[in-house]
Amino acid sequence: MAARRGARFAETMEGTLRPAAADGGSRPVRLDLRVTTRGAIRPRGSTTALVEGRVRIAGWADDHRASGTMVIAPLSEGRIAYEVRFTALDGRRYVLEGHKSPVWRSPLRSMTTLPVRLRPAGVADATGEGGATGAGLLRFRLRTLPSFAASWRFPAPAATGGTPTDRTAATTATAGTTATTTATTTATAEALVAVRPDRLNVWYSTFTDPDTSTGFWLHHELVRPVEGAPYTHGWAAVYPPDAPPVVDRFGPQPLPEERPGPARGTTPARPAGFHSPSAVATARELRGRTARLAWDLEVTADSAPLHTFPRLAWRRRVLPAVHAVHQAQARYTGSVRLDGEPLPLAAAPGADARIAGRGNAHRWAWLHADLDGDTVLEVVTAVSGLPLLRLLPPLVFLRLRSGGRDWPRGDWRSSLGVLGVGRFRGRPQLPTWSVRGRAGGRRIAVRVDLPEERRTAVRYTDPDGAEATCHNSERADVHVRLERWCDGRWHTERVWDLRGTAHAEVGLR
Repeated sequence: MAARRGARFAETMEGTLRPAAADGGSRPVRLDLRVTTRGAIRPRGSTTALVEGRVRIAGWADDHRASGTMVIAPLSEGRIAYEVRFTALDGRRYVLEGHKSPVWRSPLRSMTTLPVRLRPAGVADATGEGGATGAGLLRFRLRTLPSFAASWRFPAPAATGGTPTDRTAATTATAGTTATTTATTTATAEALVAVRPDRLNVWYSTFTDPDTSTGFWLHHELVRPVEGAPYTHGWAAVYPPDAPPVVDRFGPQPLPEERPGPARGTTPARPAGFHSPSAVATARELRGRTARLAWDLEVTADSAPLHTFPRLAWRRRVLPAVHAVHQAQARYTGSVRLDGEPLPLAAAPGADARIAGRGNAHRWAWLHADLDGDTVLEVVTAVSGLPLLRLLPPLVFLRLRSGGRDWPRGDWRSSLGVLGVGRFRGRPQLPTWSVRGRAGGRRIAVRVDLPEERRTAVRYTDPDGAEATCHNSERADVHVRLERWCDGRWHTERVWDLRGTAHAEVGLR
């Protein structure tokens, strides 16, 4: 018999926890959980689900690798039980447990209230008070109901049963989840890195040496001009902390004739990406040479692509141009040479991204910032190059990824709002530009500074011959404030302040 589809959903709960210690006081708590069931949820039975996500207890714990179980049995047992294991800031392991008790007399209150108890991991007393080190109350906020409902998915079940060999293979596949995820991520990145039939295809990489704070920018273009033959060109730039930036170009070079595709079942002659006599940019490697610069780098990444623009725009070409970060939290290892002097790199953080469309925007600003080891921010704010669309205010495309989760939840939210209301606001300008917006009970303010001594001015040429100037800095400053609406007012959730390690630019005409 075919296995039934399981379910996946995301749930956020907030509240307070009072540690057992006399001087503990109440601490704000937030759970961001992703729940996965291996089979269908049975309302009249009992379903055990796997839980993973993030546990935050103010000043005490912030573990984005928390895990545990959820027992969903609202009718048969009258409860929905949670057991989440996490690591506190002092390195000790704890268990946060509790259960909702659904009752028909008060369905809303009983389904949104979760009394919890905290105990050290390894203490077997899960029901009595002997092992408890704290207690509290969490609530499901009704303002999160739309995102909760939108998070539900019903994926097809994995193959089960079959011969012992089949079951062994399934077990091996489960044990290799990390490797499979990495392979899937690479395959997705390679799909995004492939050449598109647009007039302008751009591949660029930006990264920072964590030891010296030197910034790097590799930019590759395939241009199909309105008049003339297609060509490839690009440039490389180095931004040392103690010297002026250096930019050096390669090309232009004629685009080689299209090779016929490989026969079915054979391996392609070369991987997808940018290929020219001077440089190569694929999902796995970056190689190239100019008069003053040479580079040979291996690229690794295990995070999913970050769609700055809506996925629909990338698939259906409904916008004049689109942007996607196919490797949002990449690492670069190898060497860059400047005038023959080696600049070695080891796991330098950065990102690979793609642009494709009719040409460059009329005005734009861009930011990529690795805010911390688990959080990355990507922002594009732009005015379209099409004559009629130039009259509109800049659209803002903002994606914040933290702990593997993206905000705003919808990739269209920052640019379109809800029926046009609540769009994020931004203005491309020098030397400082900013973006503001709010969605899903959060609001963000981003300020980007590009000091003149740390930026370069590079001339861009569109396929129609129009020109723009890109003012780029791979040693920009950025200040980010993220706030959350709670108890009738805004509370600061996180603040990041990066000096000389953000990647940003402003394009003007």
